[in-house]
Amino acid sequence: MSNSTNSSSVEPALLSENVQMLAAVDDDHGGVIVEMSKPMDAETFASSLRASLSDWKNKGIKGVWIKLPRELVNLIQPALEEGFWFHHAEPSYLMLVYWIPNTEHNTIPANASHKVRIGAFVMDDRRQVLVVQEKNGKLRGLGVWKLPTGTVDEGEDLHVGALREVKEETGIDTEFVEVLAFRQSHKSLFEKSELFFLCLLRPLSFEIQRQESEIDAAAWMPIDDFKAQPFVQNNDIWKHMVEICSARVDGSYTGFSSTYLRSTFTDSWNYLYWNQGNRDPHSRASNMNNNS
Repeated sequence: MSNSTNSSSVEPALLSENVQMLAAVDDDHGGVIVEMSKPMDAETFASSLRASLSDWKNKGIKGVWIKLPRELVNLIQPALEEGFWFHHAEPSYLMLVYWIPNTEHNTIPANASHKVRIGAFVMDDRRQVLVVQEKNGKLRGLGVWKLPTGTVDEGEDLHVGALREVKEETGIDTEFVEVLAFRQSHKSLFEKSELFFLCLLRPLSFEIQRQESEIDAAAWMPIDDFKAQPFVQNNDIWKHMVEICSARVDGSYTGFSSTYLRSTFTDSWNYLYWNQGNRDPHSRASNMNNNS
């Protein structure tokens, strides 16, 4: 289940002279969401929560989400005592969740399990690659030249994040060409998994202005010199990724370009990254149907 909402709601109802149901709205998967906003003492909240859980159970409600703003941290302990657990936290709130049915497994979705990072392969007409040395991280002070990398922000499209990271670190303006490859790794930041997308960008400017707070040095380096670094040659992942970059430049490899498409299910516009390969997917589908 998710914590999206619709227009139907569970209205607060007076259960006794002193105990009132918590106001809640239905989610899309048989659960309810409680968004606390007004101050309440812990004892009153605990009584209302117990009464509400009993009522929701009788109505067949499955999961309960409670969103607590920072100002209502006094309500955390009573919720935990009723069996709620932490789901996720943001700077302005904490989300708690509870599964009502007496079953071994629940359908509460886990908190986001991956972060998304990009690496930018930018090469000029002289086969020079845009590279940086970082002031922080595991490679600090080792003299290793690497591709500009960074984390995609929440709500930011993948290719937009790549353009932004290159601009921030080096001052170079670029345009997105393709996603060349991606890798998945685990036990990264805060024990979460990571998706890393290697992107091909085309430079639109060439004068470097490095980000002094994070980047120790930035330069245009001949691709053969970049590939010859022990860091690349002794790291199977990076060695293979650089070979992919070289193959793309030499015309023997094609990555995933983007198409902006509308999703009728969510009524939103999204980028689809796919290997177009000089073929129209609509024509291909038509040919497959004609041959079936």
